[in-house]
Amino acid sequence: MTKEVHAAHILVKNEKMAKKVLDMINSGQSFAVMARRYSICPSSKSKGDLGWFGKGQMVPEFEKAAFEGQKGKVIGPVKTEFGYHLIKVIDKK
Repeated sequence: MTKEVHAAHILVKNEKMAKKVLDMINSGQSFAVMARRYSICPSSKSKGDLGWFGKGQMVPEFEKAAFEGQKGKVIGPVKTEFGYHLIKVIDKK
């Protein structure tokens, strides 16, 4: 059972922008570059990297997506109170 997830994310204001950024990633753009360019979260400075987190450390919608997501895949858009996230699961343990 997964106890912790290492994830990165891109946070944007609306679903339209999230889908636009996701399309660019799916077309070969680097997730890290897109995070630096488009994310409105302070984590954009570290390419969207949130480090390791366990259950109860993130808002429920984000946590559920990250824990259920497949390693190496980009999930989203995921709507939370902060906006729309694209989440990349880096690793699980």
